[in-house]
Amino acid sequence: MSKLSTPSKKKLISLKPYLDSLVQKIEVKDFIDNDPIQFMHAFEDKTDQELAGFFAAIMAWGRRDIVIAKVDDLLKRMSYRPTEFIQNFSESDVPDLETFKHRTFKPIDIYWLVKILQSILKQFGDFEKFWAECYQQAKQENRELIAVFHQRFFELHPETPQRTRKHISNPEKNSSVKRLYMYLRWCIRKSEVDLGIWDFMSPAELKIPLDVHVARQARKLGLLSRKQNDWKAVLELTEKLQALDPDDPAKYDFALFGLGIYPEFVDEGFMVNPKIS
Repeated sequence: MSKLSTPSKKKLISLKPYLDSLVQKIEVKDFIDNDPIQFMHAFEDKTDQELAGFFAAIMAWGRRDIVIAKVDDLLKRMSYRPTEFIQNFSESDVPDLETFKHRTFKPIDIYWLVKILQSILKQFGDFEKFWAECYQQAKQENRELIAVFHQRFFELHPETPQRTRKHISNPEKNSSVKRLYMYLRWCIRKSEVDLGIWDFMSPAELKIPLDVHVARQARKLGLLSRKQNDWKAVLELTEKLQALDPDDPAKYDFALFGLGIYPEFVDEGFMVNPKIS
């Protein structure tokens, strides 16, 4: 791949109306029905929303229809009562998780994730309070929130096997942590799609959930010059999007995602690296 072109500041600012219009077209209620965020909307209880959403986010890997089917399978095994199942989980419930598999997720991974979440609920009452404490620690230590979350999450059960730890990404290892920032987007932003049930941090502080599809469209638009889809790319793209909307940069996740699945929305006039495939 040759060196990528980047737009001038004037050209960058001219992108805003175009990307804003895409957000308005794509971030509508109909989006929910074909996205894993539907599992948060399926519950009324806040803790059920938090827990169902967490599993939906960390399992959001691959085709969306398959992800949705697998998350539904997991929640069905919890009798669609994730809070009750996790709070009361014991070794006698292990058979309920047997045979579950999604990509590299196996029953042993779900077991340890449930055990850790059970400890969080016992100690903090709900998931948001745990995240809020991680947020305060991250501020004090000048570290990335997700890095502190990763540390604190597994400190609750240090015996958690390494294979399970790999399912929770860490930006301090240069991961893009796409799935966890998508989860935070769901919980922090308030819109027709995102629920906005958490308020310990501002939408202005969210990073863009970066996957291969979002990165491809960002490079075509000249919003991302880095060639690797890693944490440094997340920071570069988020900084560009903050220039377009400092209060809500993560909303452009919808625009960049939409460009990848709706060819009719593509405006070649804005594509500074159109040959990227």
